[in-house]
Amino acid sequence: MKDPLRVVVWNEFVHERQNPRVAEIYPRGLHETIASALRPHRELTVETAVLSDPDQGLPPERLAATDVLLWWGHAAHDAVSDDLARRVQERVVEGMGFVALHSGHNSKPFKRLMGTSCMLCWREAGERERVWVVNPGHPIAAGIGDCIELEHSEMYGEPFGIPTPDEQVFISWFEGGEVFRGGCCWTRGSGRIFYFSPGHESYPIYHHPEIQRVILNAVLWARPQGRRAEVPRHVPAEKAREKLTVRGPQLHDAGGNLHG
Repeated sequence: MKDPLRVVVWNEFVHERQNPRVAEIYPRGLHETIASALRPHRELTVETAVLSDPDQGLPPERLAATDVLLWWGHAAHDAVSDDLARRVQERVVEGMGFVALHSGHNSKPFKRLMGTSCMLCWREAGERERVWVVNPGHPIAAGIGDCIELEHSEMYGEPFGIPTPDEQVFISWFEGGEVFRGGCCWTRGSGRIFYFSPGHESYPIYHHPEIQRVILNAVLWARPQGRRAEVPRHVPAEKAREKLTVRGPQLHDAGGNLHG
């Protein structure tokens, strides 16, 4: 029997403490609503972390033990330390899955992984959103019909300042007419990344069964795929797989430093 997939749902946990409407929808926090939907699945062990926890919820040993990290942030992106953002990026490159949710597009870890602005257009008017499945054969779309209809949502619109996705799973349409690439996949190093846009804190989107199904699918898809790349690594001539003759000056030492 395989070991369960170790999942951490990270949330800054600010709006729920400051806004009564958000607290009414998510009384235990968005992170607990998301985690509660994942916990019944036996192949997962699911924990939560919030910004106010020691080490901002992700000390090195916990991050090193995480297989898939889900990230929700909005009001406190700048409060996340640059060191934590760097460590998350490094873990993804090593093979950890990363699922950025809603306004997590503007989080430090996501922007480091994308290398672009990740900016977009938005409007908060409680309008209808249809999350259209444009890649029905993709594992993240498993069990979802033609679209997910959300009665009230925040509009996210193009242009969206992301690198071209490796795979596009969903595109959203909004009542006001805008469209948005709201379900995108990338690979960075050995790690898989999925961004999923629905999830504004003022609406009960994470209680929606199909949204919960997409998040579960994303966690299973983003799981580590194999061993991480063991680099940088110096391979001396005598350890080469085939016999070779060394030619020319050797300008770098085993640490990659230039000789003087």
